[in-house]
Amino acid sequence: MDLKLNQRVELKKPHPCGSKVWTVLRVGMDIKLRCTGCGHELMLPRSKAEKAIKKILSEEESQ
Repeated sequence: MDLKLNQRVELKKPHPCGSKVWTVLRVGMDIKLRCTGCGHELMLPRSKAEKAIKKILSEEESQ
């Protein structure tokens, strides 16, 4: 799966705040994600993150 910074992705399971949409903050061996609902950040190993992602929604404009 080709992930890039600032992409918005939808996960299979919702976060406890109710949102399924996350923003990609870091890409490498680990993937860092931020919940768009509450702002919670988490870092997952790439293999786990790729299994959890349902689809890539969009890519934000580069700063």
